Amino acid sequence: MIRRRMVLQAAAIVAAAPGAALSQAPNGAGMPMRFAAALSAHDIDAFAALFADDYVNHQMSAAAPPPPAGASPKVATVAFFAARLKGLPDLKVSIETMLEQDDRVAASFVYEGTHQGQYFGVAPTGRRLRFTSCDIFRLAGGRIAEHWGMGDIAGVLAQLKG
Repeated sequence: MIRRRMVLQAAAIVAAAPGAALSQAPNGAGMPMRFAAALSAHDIDAFAALFADDYVNHQMSAAAPPPPAGASPKVATVAFFAARLKGLPDLKVSIETMLEQDDRVAASFVYEGTHQGQYFGVAPTGRRLRFTSCDIFRLAGGRIAEHWGMGDIAGVLAQLKG
């Protein structure tokens, strides 16, 4: 319980001042914060730098399709999120809660933005979207080495077609 409270307090520090006090976050808790901050800042290069070159994505779904032929999982993940940023150019990402154990950290992310570009094949609607994902990262060498997760694609599509 104390460990979880420390992680949540660290998240609150970063949410109040993105990029600040990451060193105060216990062990791997800084990674979800950097993930959310890079996407909220629309800094796709900083986002790409979070992932190891040999990154493995265990999530294969509409929310994380398999990489196209010749593309690495890292390249496919970065491309997926770059498309999200184009579809939702005012995207902000926050963290509801997170937990860590050993070399793994789990987070519940909230994505909020206005649908102003093509997204999941749907032309811009101007609708405000809010959806979540739950993700587990295995960290190695200060980067995301592996990912398991679930995104609310059904919720996204329902809002887009609303």
